[in-house]
Amino acid sequence: MKLHEIAHGRTGDKGTTSNISIIAYRPENWPLIESEVTADRVAAIFGPDVDVTRYMLPQLFALNFVVKNALMGGVTRSVALDAHGKGLVYAVLDMRL
Repeated sequence: MKLHEIAHGRTGDKGTTSNISIIAYRPENWPLIESEVTADRVAAIFGPDVDVTRYMLPQLFALNFVVKNALMGGVTRSVALDAHGKGLVYAVLDMRL
């Protein structure tokens, strides 16, 4: 299954950093999300130049990832329209579990 089948996401961006949250639709899916959606797996999506920190929010059945160096110099310096934080969550939600 893909992550988007059991979770949704929210994102934001500031400078070269993206903030990505993954939230379980149902509490019973939280253990799978917690175990499978790791910082290493998220980093692998974005390549070798990113630095990913994972924060767990079990009371919300959510994970938050701070992904540094993901935005190619930030929104105002990027020529790529889809590289901003708002679009990056879809790459994570496409993850196969």
